[in-house]
Amino acid sequence: MSDRLSMQDPRTQYPQPPFPRQPQPVPGEASKMDPVPDHGETSYVGSGKLKGRKALITGGDSGIGRAAAIAYAREGADVAISYLPSEKADAQDVLALIKAEGRTAVALPGDITDEKWCRDLVAQAVEKLGGLDILVINAGRQQNREDISKVTSEDFDKTLKTNLYAMHWIAQAAVPHLPPGAAVITTASIQAYDPSAILLDYATTKAGIVAYTKALAKQLLEKGIRANVVAPGPFWTPLQSSGGQPPEKVMKFGTESAYGRPGQPVEIAPVYVLLASQEGSFINGEVYGVTGGAGIA
Repeated sequence: MSDRLSMQDPRTQYPQPPFPRQPQPVPGEASKMDPVPDHGETSYVGSGKLKGRKALITGGDSGIGRAAAIAYAREGADVAISYLPSEKADAQDVLALIKAEGRTAVALPGDITDEKWCRDLVAQAVEKLGGLDILVINAGRQQNREDISKVTSEDFDKTLKTNLYAMHWIAQAAVPHLPPGAAVITTASIQAYDPSAILLDYATTKAGIVAYTKALAKQLLEKGIRANVVAPGPFWTPLQSSGGQPPEKVMKFGTESAYGRPGQPVEIAPVYVLLASQEGSFINGEVYGVTGGAGIA
């Protein structure tokens, strides 16, 4: 394991831009990024906070979802990850890391813009994990468009289907299986509060995720289930290099943060652990910003 937790200057703890030009086709692969993101593969150390828990994470092959999956396994949870079939290479790496911890690893390849698949993936996760008590709805679509005229109906539809409709379908299918003490965690963004001009549809969905989760949290607490939101700032993930940002912006991604660099996925994983664990028992309907100092309001 690395010395990630040793005392050091957080501004220089991880790579700083400029980065090489590195456009990728959608959805992008973490292994092809330069520098390769740190998801905690060798740096996250668990302490049993989620021992015996059963988690489903969408978008668990790369980025923030991958970091959460690794952390959950290291904390003692069995983990199912959903991902697009084209992301199989990254997903296989994550599944191997989960298994290396002696935990059950469940692969769920499919397209979450399909309502039937969203419901099937929950059913399969419940069956193969032997239950479900942590649901992380994290998979997202982000494609920059320089002007409103460039945001096609197809763009808008696909972004809303991926980021909002799928969240609803998956949550609706999962809730009947969640016992008291379970946790639902969604991934929004600083874009919900400070939207970029080039991310009209994406920012709209991220604001929707915040509102949906806050409303859901009020319902679910009546069942003893908590729901919270994580709102990341600039994080170094394939979402950016596969069209989430223009290639030129990827080269200097993170310079706008107070840190002068993007966050690495492993740096946000502990928040997902807290919100999933019993240590977060009095946290419900909250938005946790991890923005590199930008705030979320």
